[in-house]
Amino acid sequence: MIDFEKGNGLVPVIVQDFQTLEVLMLGYMNEEAWQKTQTEKKVTFFSRTKNRLWTKGEESGNFLHVKSYHIDCDQDTILIKAEPVGPTCHTGSRSCFNTEFNQNFLLELERIVNNRFEFPTEESYINRLRKRGLNKIAQKVGEEGVETVIAALAETETDLINEASDLIFHLIVLLRAKGLSLETIAKNLESRHQ
Repeated sequence: MIDFEKGNGLVPVIVQDFQTLEVLMLGYMNEEAWQKTQTEKKVTFFSRTKNRLWTKGEESGNFLHVKSYHIDCDQDTILIKAEPVGPTCHTGSRSCFNTEFNQNFLLELERIVNNRFEFPTEESYINRLRKRGLNKIAQKVGEEGVETVIAALAETETDLINEASDLIFHLIVLLRAKGLSLETIAKNLESRHQ
């Protein structure tokens, strides 16, 4: 149960991209905004400047579709993981926190790969690779792995960065082809760490 009394009827709400975990924005909800968010599955805030409920995207169409929510240990802050439709910030930026780059771009790349699998286009490299089959995808991962080792031992830092990027990209494609995700790998690594 959320404690709305602690903050004079309002609680802070942090919104994260449900896939990349990038923090998109911070807003406030009263009890009515919270109920509307739960019912409609679109993030609705209480606007302190407009003094009314405000559904993110009601004017721009850039809604935040709720995927899950979590209440903190003191029951006075909400974390919402959402799927953004378009940019979140009124400035046109993906996030209201103007970060230099998306530190979780690997998760964004996984989303792009998944999208290319689900909605293939002829010009897509991922689609062309997928059409060649699992053996070719796995072979590309092997080739890129060898090229990464060679770059680490005998080439420049830039070469290593490029080859490692190719390796990770092709590994994400291979995981998708096998029906696996980076989340599965992360959970496995976390369990090994314990």
